[in-house]
Amino acid sequence: MKNLTKFEKNLWLTSSLLITVSFFFGTDKNLLTLIASLIGVTSLIFIARGEVIGQILMIIFSLIYGYISFGFAYYGEMLTYVGMTAPTAAIAAIEWIRHPFEQGKSQVAVAKLTPLKIIGLGILTAIVTAVFYFILKYFNTANLIISTISVTTSFFAAGLSVLRSPYYALAYASNDVVLIIMWLMASVTNPGYIPMAVCFMVFLANDIYGFVSWKRMMKMQKKRVREIIGE
Repeated sequence: MKNLTKFEKNLWLTSSLLITVSFFFGTDKNLLTLIASLIGVTSLIFIARGEVIGQILMIIFSLIYGYISFGFAYYGEMLTYVGMTAPTAAIAAIEWIRHPFEQGKSQVAVAKLTPLKIIGLGILTAIVTAVFYFILKYFNTANLIISTISVTTSFFAAGLSVLRSPYYALAYASNDVVLIIMWLMASVTNPGYIPMAVCFMVFLANDIYGFVSWKRMMKMQKKRVREIIGE
């Protein structure tokens, strides 16, 4: 945490405070929602910095979040995070470890997103979406359409994360919007889920920062490469 910039520390503290306050003002004190939210927002800070510890925390968040989703019959969220986001975060962690920007440093090397990669990921996302739609329908998933859209945005974002693209953050931001709507709908039935809605509002702010941070990282890394080769 000591390596965080002043802005990042303030963002993390503000995010954690909002999540904690929403939890204590909720009617149903589900401690797991608080734990998951705090782990999740912490992971986003480090992912925004391109540090692999963020992906490890994302794995933990995904497992807890999947359990919470199961409790509200959001099987799409459970299957997405336990069966897709957690494994993808593990793959991303391996990729980030294998591709540091500089040897011995924790920051990952930002990669260029080529048309071929976009097309490949797009096709794979379409296939996963179609498969999950019928799986979720079979399990009578609550809010089927929204849950399916969440699968689409989550998979695309996770794929971009593995590809080490700054646009992973924008994809996750779109997923955050979907999840905010979904958990607000859940909160109508059970106010205890309000903290999860607040959690993803906070995630949205952090993912927007993540995109800005990665674009800055890309610019700095390009400059560093030019310095190394003497241009």
